[in-house]
Amino acid sequence: MAYCSGILRHMSDINRRDFLSTSAAAAAIITPVSLARKQPHARKPRAPVAISSGNGLPAVNKAVELIREGADPVDAIVAGVGIVEDDPNDMSVGYGGLPNERGEVELDACVMHGPSHKAGSVAGLRRIKNPAAVALRVLRLTNHAMLVGEGALEFARGQGFKEENLLTNRAREAWLRWRAELSRTDDWLTEDQQVPNDVVPLRDTSDIPFTEGTIHCSAVDTNGDLAGVTSTSGLSYKIPGRVGDSPIIGAGNFTDNLVGSAGATGRGESVIKSCGAFQVVQHMANGDEPTEACLKALKWIANHTRRGRLRNERGEPNFQVTFYALRKDGAYGSACMRGRRTFAIHDGADGRIERCTPLYE
Repeated sequence: MAYCSGILRHMSDINRRDFLSTSAAAAAIITPVSLARKQPHARKPRAPVAISSGNGLPAVNKAVELIREGADPVDAIVAGVGIVEDDPNDMSVGYGGLPNERGEVELDACVMHGPSHKAGSVAGLRRIKNPAAVALRVLRLTNHAMLVGEGALEFARGQGFKEENLLTNRAREAWLRWRAELSRTDDWLTEDQQVPNDVVPLRDTSDIPFTEGTIHCSAVDTNGDLAGVTSTSGLSYKIPGRVGDSPIIGAGNFTDNLVGSAGATGRGESVIKSCGAFQVVQHMANGDEPTEACLKALKWIANHTRRGRLRNERGEPNFQVTFYALRKDGAYGSACMRGRRTFAIHDGADGRIERCTPLYE
């Protein structure tokens, strides 16, 4: 009996040692993220902060103003983005956005609310100029995360959104010129090409408006609560039904109320395949500063861009992607693939435009 008790005690000691060893190993795995979450992210900003893409100065100004008045960050940023969606001179979002190849304006947007970790999204929405506001209704009033096409339009109608023609004269003229320049042998002509049929003029397409532009806006209030929104008219002259990263949670927009919020503009297909905004937030969760987190996500995209048509002579991506990041404590940053890109920031003192950090000069 004593012998059996000794064996049981011995086995118990072994199991205890194994348990402690396993627990230590597990702790070693989870400690970096856990500690990171307890450091900068545990602090709350002294003032509301909002970050946006370069076209979003009106959005960050409005968002901070509303948050100061007591608005939830998600309502504040949707109202801010709505200013740009309503602007007919911004050809990358909402009313006045450039159309698909058929001349129809299709809009995408998503919203994410940090405190509830809920998301709402619409894609391929036509004839409704404020897709971000529709996405917010999806978030609040349904158990779904995304509505698309006719279903999204029907939902918007049911919520009282007004249907209207989103194709402005300026966008229509750009589309007509783009269509006429598709090839040198088609039957579409621009006004300056009224020449005899036996003459094929050299066509210059450099002045045709084209954009991969979008608007993103993230904000945090003095309670440390976050929200993010992304809205777009998508790739100019796209195949009808094409959806980019903007309405996809984790790609064009992602918010974790314990860490921060991030969004993207630029080549949506590359952002989708990199889970871009999610990557940026995860890098911040692991302790990276916001700009560093954006650069790491861009580097990942660069390393996974392997098709020759998407690379320049140095093997670098020949397209643009820009990330925007806002941490829970109000720290912010932005990085672009290359060039002289800008972003809008309101840090509680004032709204202004700053330069993005390029991965490649």
